[in-house]
Amino acid sequence: MELDLRDYLRILRKRWLLISVIVCFATIAAGLLSVFVMKPVYEASTKIIVNGSSEQLGLTRLDLNSVNLDLRLIETYKEIIKTGAIMGKVAEEHPEFELSANQLIHLVQIRTVNNSQVMTLSVKHRDHRAAVDIVNAVSETFQREIPKIMTVDNVSILDRAEYMANPKPVSPNIPLNVAIGFIVSLLFAVGLVFLLEYLDDTLKTEQDVKQVLGLPVLAEITKIPEEQLIVKTEVQPLKKAERARNSVSISDKAANHRY
Repeated sequence: MELDLRDYLRILRKRWLLISVIVCFATIAAGLLSVFVMKPVYEASTKIIVNGSSEQLGLTRLDLNSVNLDLRLIETYKEIIKTGAIMGKVAEEHPEFELSANQLIHLVQIRTVNNSQVMTLSVKHRDHRAAVDIVNAVSETFQREIPKIMTVDNVSILDRAEYMANPKPVSPNIPLNVAIGFIVSLLFAVGLVFLLEYLDDTLKTEQDVKQVLGLPVLAEITKIPEEQLIVKTEVQPLKKAERARNSVSISDKAANHRY
């Protein structure tokens, strides 16, 4: 059975209450979960620059070749940071973190920009101070250990992570979670409505009979509201009571007239 745009709108209008209930429930649930259930997560980051060493190159200024070399080394440095040679040192020197080298590898994220000599190390943690301490420790250890590994000294720390008096969590993002809950629930509700309409094969209107069976409608039985039925049943006993009172009053008058 093919449906046009008006049929789709009719289906949505017929079941608008179901759609509203699902969307409202899911949206409110997403907001409550974001505020009261999901724990805040804080992020701290440091910036590291990879620049040419004048001692290694024998130069007092940077040239294009050294910059290209540093750009190629950045990918190597990203892999070196996420190894036991660096993270193992951090875990060994900072037992207060209570994290193993493998846990630190998964905790630290490294971002770079194309054709940029700057790397950004970031750590997300439920404790803001712990995030700051961990990312600073990884940056300092990497800067200290890379000359031993690569026999070059071309790593400098540009920005260190600092403690904030009122840090803002990066997660959960309450407006985003509410928006996602609204959109997902709306799509689910609309899909459920069309599924229910597809599974409903009953004939309800004259148009359904003509469209499905191809037969004309000869008669239609209307449904009488329950209120009208109650009124009619109450009126009949009242009329009988009035007739009884009238008959009694007439008989009394006739008796008085004979005396």
